[in-house]
Amino acid sequence: MYLETIKSKRNGKIYVSHLVRETFREDGKIKHRTLSNVSKLPPAQLLALKNSLKGKKGDFNLEDLRHGRSYEFGASYVFMELAKNLGLDKMIFSQKTQCREDVLAMIVGRLVYQGSKLSLTNMYQDTFLWALAGHELGVRPDVEAHCYKPMDELLERKDKIERKLSKKHLEDGCMVLYDMTNTWFEGKYEDSDLVAFGKPKGGKVGYKQIAIGLLTDKKGCPVGVEIFKGSTSDQTTVLGEVKKLSEKYGLKNLIFTGDRGMLTPKRIAEVNEIDYSTITALTHSQIKTLHEKDNIQMELFDSRSILEVMDDDNKNIRYMLCKNENTMRDENATRRALIAKIEKELTQKSSVKQKRQRVRVAASVGRLFERCKVEKFFQWDVDDNGKLTWSLNEEKVKQEEKFDGCYIIRTDAPKENIGKDETVLAYRDLQKVEQAFRNLKTVSLELRPMHHKTDERLKSHIFLSTLAYYIQWNATQLLKPLFDEDGKYKEKRWTFQHVVERLKSIRITENLIDGVVVKKEVSQPDEEQQKILNLLGVKLK
Repeated sequence: MYLETIKSKRNGKIYVSHLVRETFREDGKIKHRTLSNVSKLPPAQLLALKNSLKGKKGDFNLEDLRHGRSYEFGASYVFMELAKNLGLDKMIFSQKTQCREDVLAMIVGRLVYQGSKLSLTNMYQDTFLWALAGHELGVRPDVEAHCYKPMDELLERKDKIERKLSKKHLEDGCMVLYDMTNTWFEGKYEDSDLVAFGKPKGGKVGYKQIAIGLLTDKKGCPVGVEIFKGSTSDQTTVLGEVKKLSEKYGLKNLIFTGDRGMLTPKRIAEVNEIDYSTITALTHSQIKTLHEKDNIQMELFDSRSILEVMDDDNKNIRYMLCKNENTMRDENATRRALIAKIEKELTQKSSVKQKRQRVRVAASVGRLFERCKVEKFFQWDVDDNGKLTWSLNEEKVKQEEKFDGCYIIRTDAPKENIGKDETVLAYRDLQKVEQAFRNLKTVSLELRPMHHKTDERLKSHIFLSTLAYYIQWNATQLLKPLFDEDGKYKEKRWTFQHVVERLKSIRITENLIDGVVVKKEVSQPDEEQQKILNLLGVKLK
């Protein structure tokens, strides 16, 4: 008798069987027959049985034990489990399917490895991630079948997933935060309806881009993302997002919070028509208009307290008057530095004695003010001989300085629903959406470069990355005690990226005897790693 291992391939999968067989003669011919199928036995028992059938006896010597392959395990396992603890797996699809597991693998892969989908499949020999998603360990997943096709199915379910997210994190009368960013592209996207030239927000001039709008709850937890053409203006997206909240999610009486460039008077009116309230900030010119109408006085601004003022024309509108001393000093110093720079250059231009063309001198002064944006403080003229004369209006400068550090938060939400302090805090909370964009684009999720060329795949990639941020956001909340105990400045140690690296060092290793894998063993977490696991509520299997 002997133990025979048979491998067979069916429907693209490899199946392994272990059979106890014997050889015998019949009519002078050597034949084989199966006595037992022992495929369900653990590897160690299979090895013991194999040796026993060969006539070997006794226990294994410690010298026979060898380490086989070692795979990253900790980070992949922890975030896969956290996704399931958050219910994200069932939000993606209620039943366990290979497609759902592949989507989860790509979401977790975005947190742990970033890079392209192809590079993630190529890591099959280094990570246990794909095995956690139901793939055979050490076998490379097919990028088309296990990445691109699941991405397409994920996009088809986007509305359903976001509806489940909103149901979990939003309720009637709650506050939502909304902001937009853009991300730039290199290469050709000639057939794209999304990738286009537009006004860049990150200072990346001369590149095509797409616009991304993100909805979060008041804590900054993402509940929805939309992708727009790169030339789309922020304010034109507001009505669509509000209708999505109202019609698709069925939410009522929300307080919609957006920045001053997004919630213009026209957009606010559109939001109010759906019975939603708004929170935003006034622009510099709007503050000046209120001041000129004697609706507010500059003496009312105080850095130590927030003063609430009703609008004279509409008692449903409240203004929260705020002042920041640091901002005041920064704005004052910046303006004075720009004025000093202009004065120096104007002095040089005006000291030229030779005759010049009037148009050329005026154009050079115009370009100077175009760069520095302080022309309103100066009076200047160029005569027919090209002689420049100028003066600084110090009174205008002093008038402008009165507004330094002052800002006004506007809301039409009822006072009984939200007070002045909470209103101001709500607007400041928009920085949580900006933080989400930073994580999506650079810090940890590295949204770009995007390796997809079709609009549908771009949308799916961004949605997948947003779901990865959903896990990261929740993990960060659970890890708050760790971050709160951290040092400062040079003593600071913990970031989310460092947490990921600490978890990645938890590995799963094959134990071999005579080349046979008898056990896969997970490395023992140290005290620090165990603390992270406890905070995240995950136990290693």
